[in-house]
Amino acid sequence: MLLGASEARLRVERELSVELVWTGPTTRFVPTRRTEQVLLDLIASATTDLFLVSFVAYDVQSVVAALNEAGSRGVRLRVLIEASKEHGGTLDKDLVPKMRSSIPSAEVFTWRKRVEPFVDGKVHAKVAVVDGARAFITSANLTGHALEKNMEAGVLINGGPVPKTLSDHLQALIDVRIIDRA
Repeated sequence: MLLGASEARLRVERELSVELVWTGPTTRFVPTRRTEQVLLDLIASATTDLFLVSFVAYDVQSVVAALNEAGSRGVRLRVLIEASKEHGGTLDKDLVPKMRSSIPSAEVFTWRKRVEPFVDGKVHAKVAVVDGARAFITSANLTGHALEKNMEAGVLINGGPVPKTLSDHLQALIDVRIIDRA
C-alpha cells in the first residue's frame, strides 16, 4: 500500500503543478516568478490555442511581440477585453481597434449583452489558458504598470483539470453568445 500511495503521489506531482507568481517587492525568503515572465513563457509554449482575458490591455510591447510570434507559428489567439461604453461596456476608450492593429491575427471578444443580474458587470477576470493544459490566473491586467510596477499575485497551473475546464468555459461563453467578436 505504501508503494502504491508513493507512486500515486509522484504521478500527481508529475501531472499537476501550481506555482505562485508575484510582481512587486520581493524578499529573499520566498522564490517567485514575475507576472510578465510567466505570461511570456506561456505564450512561447503555446502550440495550438491561447486565450487571454483582461479588463484592459495596453503598453505591453513585450507581450504584443510574443503574441505576434505565436500567431506566426499558427497558434489561435483569442483575447477577451472590456468593451467601451459606446459598445455596451464600461470603458471610456475603445481598446478594440488598438488590439486589432497591434495583434492582427488575434480574435478579439467583448461582453456586450449583459442581462440580469450582470447588467452592471465588467470583464474583470485576468486569465491566460494555453492549449487547454496550462492556466494562469492573476490579479494583473495586461498593462505596463501591472506587469512591471504594481503588486500583483497569481497562480500558474500546469496540468490537472482546471486549465481544460477554464478553456471549455471560455469557449462555451462564445458558443452561447455571452461574449461576441468585437
